[in-house]
Amino acid sequence: MLIQIKGISAFGFHGVFDHEKINGQEFIVDVELSYNANQALKTDNVNDAVDYGAVVILVKKIIENTRRDLIEVLADDVANKVLEIDLVDSVKITLHKPFAPVEVKVSDIAVIVEKKK
Repeated sequence: MLIQIKGISAFGFHGVFDHEKINGQEFIVDVELSYNANQALKTDNVNDAVDYGAVVILVKKIIENTRRDLIEVLADDVANKVLEIDLVDSVKITLHKPFAPVEVKVSDIAVIVEKKK
């Protein structure tokens, strides 16, 4: 089974520049995870499925409560934590930094991390 969660918004203090570490900015995270849903499909019981609400809260907490220079490291942190969820077999994290301080106007800068157990 594949679950997609798009557009998790959280405010964090990540970046290499002092103003990013002091002022912070919004980050957007998309999560795609897979798990064996056979038991959930048989029982129709939420306890046999991945709690995507808990995934959203986990991602938000990581963005808000850690500090990283590189969004690559931040995305890797998120992927590793999502993979710690018992039922999750693989995860793809897309971490967007839409207000990245670059010299040319861009609509988004993002990194993608994919991991499997």
